[in-house]
Amino acid sequence: MTTKNKKDVLEEIKTRFSESDSVILVDYRGLSVKLVSELRKNLRDADCSMTVYKNTLTELAIRELALPSLDEYLAGPTAFVFISGDPVAPAKVLSTFAEKNKALEIKGALVGNSVLGNERVEALAKLPSREELLAKLLGTLQNPMRGFVTVAAGPARGLVTALKAVADQKDAA
Repeated sequence: MTTKNKKDVLEEIKTRFSESDSVILVDYRGLSVKLVSELRKNLRDADCSMTVYKNTLTELAIRELALPSLDEYLAGPTAFVFISGDPVAPAKVLSTFAEKNKALEIKGALVGNSVLGNERVEALAKLPSREELLAKLLGTLQNPMRGFVTVAAGPARGLVTALKAVADQKDAA
């Protein structure tokens, strides 16, 4: 690779890291081309992409961007999954794929400015998605209001029930 090509790739790596909210690092050694293509398709469906860069260029780009060091995860073949937005869905895709294909190994991740190990990425994969968490929060916020409305409507409902019972008695008589 020529020096100009290395500079171009370095700029590309810096751009990808800057534009991504999270990056998950995986070891893809031992996966067939067919399986890698399937993994890439699954990741595209989760709105992220997987790319392979040279570890030395990636280390250099990370240093230039003043991001936390990923040196311990940059050994051997490494693929980078660049994520914009919620990192839970891509982590679930990778975790599910790794369970079916033991050759794929999740090394770690950079989420915001935090470096996560393999175990933390697996824990991230078990979390509900952002949308599910927001729906649960909304339900939790609505429960007290629903209870208040039910209690407040109780006396009126009792009056209506009593009036209906009186009306039914008069109709029966």
